[in-house]
Amino acid sequence: MRSRDQGLIPNISKEFPREKTLDMFRRMCLIRYFEFNVKSTYDQGLMPKSPIYLSMGQEAISAALATTINKPALFGQHRSHDIYLAFGGNPEKLIDELLGWPTGCAEGMGGSASIHCPEIKMFGHDGLMGTQVPIAVGYALATNKMTIAFMGDASAEEGYVLGSIGYAATKKAPVLFVVCDNNLSILTKTSVRRSWTMADHANFGMPSVEIADDPWLIMHHVNKLKLSLPAIINIHTCRELWHAGTGRDGDSEWNRFELTTNELVKLELGTEADRIMRHTIDYLDKLWNEKLKEQK
Repeated sequence: MRSRDQGLIPNISKEFPREKTLDMFRRMCLIRYFEFNVKSTYDQGLMPKSPIYLSMGQEAISAALATTINKPALFGQHRSHDIYLAFGGNPEKLIDELLGWPTGCAEGMGGSASIHCPEIKMFGHDGLMGTQVPIAVGYALATNKMTIAFMGDASAEEGYVLGSIGYAATKKAPVLFVVCDNNLSILTKTSVRRSWTMADHANFGMPSVEIADDPWLIMHHVNKLKLSLPAIINIHTCRELWHAGTGRDGDSEWNRFELTTNELVKLELGTEADRIMRHTIDYLDKLWNEKLKEQK
């Protein structure tokens, strides 16, 4: 049963120092308000009409991971703006990529679905569902470097994904498998597709956990899991917009950004959080406006 509090540990947010919490929130703001600008630009017809995959609602996952893990290799899926931004990608180059310019992070050839950036060790997705997982396992085995393989709850069902996870468990590959579980394969809910879970039934004996997308809870578990790789973390989250595009069918089950800002107030960090939010909005609005002027 999905819940915004699944696996929550009471007062978990107090486990982390002020600087770590604000760093995490800064990354959440960068993702969220970048995506608001993408949506606005796309809706005005100012971007190429190719498929677009937005991360609004799922900001906490990448923000928490990037705050906790230093410079891993990153294998994302089609929804990867958040990964790029959270782990230090240049927002200006991501704008250029989405506008199809050769100055983009993938020289304007990847678009929204294939964010590639060697500078942050992020490898672009090839467009086939779940293929980033076996490639990530191969990379981890070849380099013995810390690797994160992101997947959705639908990708996790593919045979070659499950086989790769099992092989990583056997060979002790240094991979953290992150399932961004929004309970939907486009529009089909998980309960219609399967009767098993990743953490309980597809972990192949490796450490695993199934939790909600509370950022402090994610950081808490990742701090432990990264010491005993390979491991799986299945994170229940909510995408706010369509699978592809900028539409909205209704309210999400929960709004993690709002819940996070409420928790920051309880931690007496509300003033700092508001300052971060306003600075981020101003910075991104200015950056997007400058880019759109260049386009004209």
